[in-house]
Amino acid sequence: MTNSASASGSVTVSVSVNGEPREIAAGTMLAAVVATLTQATKGVAAALNETVVPRGQWSCTAVADGDRVEVLTAVQGG
Repeated sequence: MTNSASASGSVTVSVSVNGEPREIAAGTMLAAVVATLTQATKGVAAALNETVVPRGQWSCTAVADGDRVEVLTAVQGG
């Protein structure tokens, strides 16, 4: 995977989010990636490269080129 420049001139990186390829701005924090998938404030877990990242670290954990992000939301049911 390689870094590339977007039309606006900012550098983007290629990552996988829930198994889907995405281009995001270099330096994007995990919290921003999670926010693109859900606005839920409870029952959400995030993993970066198969390692769970505590919610308190989402805003200071940068997602880099080639990283794999998985975002899981708890669902109630019976």
